[in-house]
Amino acid sequence: MLVDFKIKKFSGCRVASITYVGPYREGGDMMREEFNQIVKWARKKGVRTGRWFFFAMLDESEVPDKKRRWEAAIEVKGAKAEAQGGIRFRKLPDQLVASVTFDPEKVSPRVIYYGLEGWLEQLRKDREYKSAGTTREVYTRDPWRSARAWANVEVQVPVKKLR
Repeated sequence: MLVDFKIKKFSGCRVASITYVGPYREGGDMMREEFNQIVKWARKKGVRTGRWFFFAMLDESEVPDKKRRWEAAIEVKGAKAEAQGGIRFRKLPDQLVASVTFDPEKVSPRVIYYGLEGWLEQLRKDREYKSAGTTREVYTRDPWRSARAWANVEVQVPVKKLR
């Protein structure tokens, strides 16, 4: 599988999200409960949904497991429904991102994350771009129900141009 890093423009969107604070949950179900809660709310309110986002809001070297923050977010389109049950709305802005798309069944996510981190470090040393936000995984739809969405996970890191 070819894996290539690139800089691209991310089209912003409005999302409904839920934050979880605590250690990483093993077994492939990290944030599944939170995503399902958002899906249930959207169906009940008749809200159309789009892309799925998974944020790991942490610096692993400094944050103890019990204080790590994770966020499940799903793009919401159209209707202005009220948030409830721990769901909040926020806007993801248009921005430049470093991006890589891969199949986690063929390439280890750990390799992708380390590779992206190293590539961004080289771009910073070359004074081209620097990281400017939280890393996120982007799925076209539910990765637990769609093999295609799972096989095409995109990892994005917001970046800022230095020159």
